[in-house]
Amino acid sequence: MPHRLVSATRIPLNTFAMALGLTGVAATWSAASTVAHVPGPIAQAFWGLSALVTIWLLAAHTVRGARSGASLRAQLRDPVQGPLAVIVPLVGMLIGVDVLPWLPVVGSTVVIVSMIVAALYAGWLMSTWMTGRIELGAIHGGYILPPVAGGFITASAADALGLQGLGWAAFGVGCLFWVIMTTLLLVRIASRPPLPEPLVPTLAVLMAPPAVGGLALFALTDRVSSPLSLAFAGLAAILVIAQLAALPHYRRLPFTLGFWSFTFPVAAVATYAITWLDVVDAPLAGSLAVILAAAVTIFVLVIGVRSLRAVTSA
Repeated sequence: MPHRLVSATRIPLNTFAMALGLTGVAATWSAASTVAHVPGPIAQAFWGLSALVTIWLLAAHTVRGARSGASLRAQLRDPVQGPLAVIVPLVGMLIGVDVLPWLPVVGSTVVIVSMIVAALYAGWLMSTWMTGRIELGAIHGGYILPPVAGGFITASAADALGLQGLGWAAFGVGCLFWVIMTTLLLVRIASRPPLPEPLVPTLAVLMAPPAVGGLALFALTDRVSSPLSLAFAGLAAILVIAQLAALPHYRRLPFTLGFWSFTFPVAAVATYAITWLDVVDAPLAGSLAVILAAAVTIFVLVIGVRSLRAVTSA
């Protein structure tokens, strides 16, 4: 996610993308375990790691914010960082769903609280947009997260709680704002100067909605292959192709923590692909699922190592 400070003493909100990326890896291994003989502890280790990183980041942000005296409200209203705060409840929903089978009360509480926070924050953020507090030039890929990823992840989480009506409602929200926010982002790219280099990786978020939305649709329909699910698969395919075509441009970018923007979309696409392998009962589905999960893990590990080098050398 984008790397920019509102205050030199506050930790930027893009650091929460680390937790989201690790959660994506955990979800990919969970999906792989449904079609391959993957030891359960592998996925749970990543779920545990994502939870620990999330808690650590929340503590670090709280302590640094208290010491700085800088306003959290100003950070949340920042046109670059503001949309990224929704990552926290998104991660909360994903982790809560994983906890449900082991600790139903804890898992359901985390999911419900995260749902409410995500919805309230997305609504508040959109109200600031409607009152003219945002300019077209400030829009980047992270703007897709609050209403779109929030809607689709809420849909999957609601289904896990047995709240299918709420799930379909959230799915509708995700679909509507997917069209709106993608249109705004494309208009901004076409009509304004290029995105600053630290924000360019956020364009990877464009391939996440059909994958996350497709997973939500499978959850709500008990993994039924339908014309709508095929449409989501087609959209995911064309957007992945667009990202692959942009690889030469991405490779020319200097490394920043913004590269964590790549992690969750890549993991979401891999998870969606593995789910399709299961749905169509594809030959060698288990082997392909493990290969995809391992590739995502290596990809995130490389970004993690480069991030440590960047931080320690700064």
